Amino acid sequence: MSGHSKWSTIKHKKARTDEKKGKEYTRIAKEIILAARSGGGDPEANSKLKLAIQKAKAINMPNDNINRAIKRGTGDLESDVIEEMNYEGYAAGGVAILLDIATDNRNRTASDIRHLFSKHGGNLGETGCVSYLFDRVGLITVNREDVKTDEEEFMLLAIELGADDVREDEDSLEIITSPESFMDVKEKLELQVKIEYADIVMLPQTSVEITDENIAAKILKLIDVLEDHDDVQNLYSNLSIPDELLEKLS
Repeated sequence: MSGHSKWSTIKHKKARTDEKKGKEYTRIAKEIILAARSGGGDPEANSKLKLAIQKAKAINMPNDNINRAIKRGTGDLESDVIEEMNYEGYAAGGVAILLDIATDNRNRTASDIRHLFSKHGGNLGETGCVSYLFDRVGLITVNREDVKTDEEEFMLLAIELGADDVREDEDSLEIITSPESFMDVKEKLELQVKIEYADIVMLPQTSVEITDENIAAKILKLIDVLEDHDDVQNLYSNLSIPDELLEKLS
């Protein structure tokens, strides 16, 4: 797992304020709207919408909010026009950052994101400047302590169910799938073990290790402010930070 992923895990374990929860609801609502707009309002016929609804329920988003978001996506309720796009850039130390954006005002968002990159020692780049460093995959994470069978048997089972690879981390197993087989593998694995995390992500092909404390702190600050921006749906990076430094910074 990349340093950025571990940093996100540390942050998510901290108590969420009402403001943070509200931002989470807004982010997932946008995801539901976009999924329903592109693939229809039936989650059984729209895997993207099905996954978005699962995420909403995982953070206890009220059903009324979920249903309103679906109706906004299908056009049954009025909604602002939301555009999807990707922004790419570099943080300090040459760390690549890739952003999924959902906005109703692309000029405002571009200005905001450019300012945040610049303020925190990075720079917003052109389309394609870092995306080639990432692969779009399905990622399913399982805590090792939740695997009740032999780990090697579980890893073989995941491959038999359609996973492309299984990677070992200190506390977890990461199951990698193609985007197309992701939902099928996820639903089959859920019958076997508790799933900690599951989503379609942009996985870095290689990582950039940062060992300088000041540079690492600057990068993590940039990641924090970008993730807190209302129009940023997802943030991916190829950041790697040694565990001892990450713990110190947290």
